[in-house]
Amino acid sequence: MHELVENIAICVEKGKINKQSPFPQDLKDQDGSDELTVTALAQGVKPSEILEGCMLGMERIGKKFSENKVFVPELLMAAKAMNVVMNHLKPYFQSGEVKRKGLFIIGTVTGDLHDIGKNLVSMSIEGAGWEVIDLGVDVGSDKFLNTIADYPNSAVGLSALLTTTMVNMEKIVKEIKEKYPQTKILVGGAPLTQEYCDKIGADFYSPDPQGAVNYLNTVAG
Repeated sequence: MHELVENIAICVEKGKINKQSPFPQDLKDQDGSDELTVTALAQGVKPSEILEGCMLGMERIGKKFSENKVFVPELLMAAKAMNVVMNHLKPYFQSGEVKRKGLFIIGTVTGDLHDIGKNLVSMSIEGAGWEVIDLGVDVGSDKFLNTIADYPNSAVGLSALLTTTMVNMEKIVKEIKEKYPQTKILVGGAPLTQEYCDKIGADFYSPDPQGAVNYLNTVAG
């Protein structure tokens, strides 16, 4: 792996956004993911290689998060460092030079306005090389179904943080499966369990973002 690409991976993993960023302390006054990506592109490093570095950094922090070695603030900083890289790579995605692994639609279900968990999953999956369409919060069946119609062969993620909105999740899963039986549906949220996932007919449940990334990568493969 190119040295610049490995350094980008380190910056994403540690949440080092740019040279001015004081976090983390051990990378103070060093270039962050922003400057390193600009330098790498200027030196002719392939955008696809830079994306691989970004994905590697997100995979490392995701694994630490799932093992409770880091927590939400560190994951959010990593996602910010990742977003900076993605902004530089956007023209290459749009031109088709860099290919996405697939498309992922995500939203918090009807009646639920919580978005931190959804956002963490969204950022982690984007960092893993997927295109993400985030529908936001309080999303009903119609919006999911219309978006799936616009983007066939996409996977779908449903989030719920309230026990009272879990019934809405069940309804949405049922309606998606009735109309698009081949669509893979991932569910998550604090009150959810694998047992509930099985009960409502969803395809996958994970208590952390990295689990969702790993599952989607197997679907893409």
